[in-house]
Amino acid sequence: MTVRLLDTPIDYHAVTESVRDHRAGAVVLFLGTVREFTNDQQTTALDYDAYPEMAIAKMQQLIDEARERWPVIQAVIEHRIGHLELGEVCVAVAVSSPHRKDAFHAGQFLIDELKVRVPIWKKENWIDGQTEWVHPDNEKSTLPPPA
Repeated sequence: MTVRLLDTPIDYHAVTESVRDHRAGAVVLFLGTVREFTNDQQTTALDYDAYPEMAIAKMQQLIDEARERWPVIQAVIEHRIGHLELGEVCVAVAVSSPHRKDAFHAGQFLIDELKVRVPIWKKENWIDGQTEWVHPDNEKSTLPPPA
């Protein structure tokens, strides 16, 4: 089970291969990418910042919880920090399990809870030059993350 914060591109092929296992009949990979539009606002880029020690601990806790709920064989969460352009992969979640239903459920749990519980902040950079920080709990703020 691996969790990482990266300031370099996520190698999603390596992430996928790292969870493959002869005991697993299912491997699920979720990739979050930088999209061009959020609602009616056009995005030019995203910036991610995190409280690394806590983010790593929370991501590991999520994997531990997923293993308690589903027969997860392997799981990986990797999240980018820093400046990301349109189309870049910002998060990868991969899960292997004996059966697809469990792998899908565990993967969805991991990404959904990551967005709520892990202290990673996202700054939306809009085409009009404005920016907006989004907290891990999905509340928006104009304040930057803690230093």
